[in-house]
Amino acid sequence: MKAAKLFADVLRFLFLAFIVIISVVPLAWTLVSSFKTNEEIMASAFCLPATLNFENYILAFKYSPLGTYFFNTAVITAFCIGIGLILFSMSAYVLARFEFGGRNVMLSFLGLAMLVPTSALIFPIYNLMNRIGLYNSKAGLVLVYLAISMPAVLFVLRSYFLTIPREMEEAALIDGSGFFHTYFIIMLPLAKPAMATAAILIFLTSWNDFLYDLMLSSGNNARTVSVALSQFLSLFGIDFGQLFAASFVVVLPSIILYCLLQNKIESALLAGAVKG
Repeated sequence: MKAAKLFADVLRFLFLAFIVIISVVPLAWTLVSSFKTNEEIMASAFCLPATLNFENYILAFKYSPLGTYFFNTAVITAFCIGIGLILFSMSAYVLARFEFGGRNVMLSFLGLAMLVPTSALIFPIYNLMNRIGLYNSKAGLVLVYLAISMPAVLFVLRSYFLTIPREMEEAALIDGSGFFHTYFIIMLPLAKPAMATAAILIFLTSWNDFLYDLMLSSGNNARTVSVALSQFLSLFGIDFGQLFAASFVVVLPSIILYCLLQNKIESALLAGAVKG
């Protein structure tokens, strides 16, 4: 029995170590390479830089519109998170707490929406954005990213609201609290872990998207950092140091946000795993 448990622990450790390695090593390699000169990178891909060379980061912003793309991405992502958290949390609360005609059908369609391949949405979304005059605009990208992230975010939030005891709302109702007061003052603070998870999902959708931004924007008006990386291949195709520097700058916000909200995300996913 002890031998079987030891063997299971070893397998679990090896599996977790493998996940950590494939997750951390590419990021660490990108960070180290971003401080190396082109000659050092060509000499050895895995050697340490002779000095911490920040010139790659300076040149990456100087000779490309990376700063503009960062601003565009930050604005689009901020609006997506702000609007999405308000609309999706209220919708999820209604889906979790109220019985109404067509609710189950609506939930079924939301589940099916997550199975639709991205390639099947390209032409309809492109055609719609052109018809309503939102092509090459930040507002158009905000609408697209909200629509894409909606099914997964609604399911996460709804599952968490189902774990909150109804007695909380009943007590508030007895005290004379109305619907909006109960939701904003009582329910929403209790759902902070789920809101953090929703924020991460919306952030990743809007920050990391490449296909829709490339398809729905032209010039620098609404282009985001994901498209900027593809342009680096043509601008600095032989300057790998600047390419690595730009790549690390692009992924860094996602890492920071996840580290800040990690505990809340884990608790939300665990709580929502038992109800749905």
